[in-house]
Amino acid sequence: MKILVTGFDPFGADKINPAIEAVKRLPAIIAGAAIIKLEIPTKFNVSAQVVHTAIAAEHPDYVLNIGQAGGRFALTPERVAINLDDGRIADNAGYQPVDHTIHADGQTAYFTQLPIKAMVRAIREAGIPSAVSNTAGTYVCNHIMYQVQYMRDKEFPDIKAGFMHIPFLPDQVVNRPGTPSLSLADDVKGITAAIAAIVARDGQGDIKTIEGTIA
Repeated sequence: MKILVTGFDPFGADKINPAIEAVKRLPAIIAGAAIIKLEIPTKFNVSAQVVHTAIAAEHPDYVLNIGQAGGRFALTPERVAINLDDGRIADNAGYQPVDHTIHADGQTAYFTQLPIKAMVRAIREAGIPSAVSNTAGTYVCNHIMYQVQYMRDKEFPDIKAGFMHIPFLPDQVVNRPGTPSLSLADDVKGITAAIAAIVARDGQGDIKTIEGTIA
């Protein structure tokens, strides 16, 4: 089994992005699955082109995109991506879409194929806070989750894909009083547990219930 795991580069005022830092530190093999690591730019459209190239070259069984969600305290697997780009700030190319439809021929929303509840349970069992999230936002994180689902819909039907947000690193909240953070080591531990859950649930679907949801 192959799992493509992506992480964004830094954006906005931050000089580091926990997403790519954690992805770079993942083991090469998790629960018997080969982990393909990929840094992607925090840019609308360009990020999707980079991921598309990797999917076409590597033929992964799963794609897990990782992104930063400043203000969240937990690792949050996302349930759904929506067909909308609406940037609160410009991306790293200076592009700031407003109320923009990603694909006119795409679904209004796509649900993940990942076992998000099992992922949450596994992350918690590893001692890391986690909850299912029902909103990936409208910035580049939602964009890439939607784009990969669109690729699956139109071109790569055999892959299963999804997205997980992770909190700020401690260094990022020094000047953000009251903002939660999580260590890089805990990020890696939690993502590793989530991937192990993906492998364990392969072909079985998700578990039925897990307490705790972040709206």
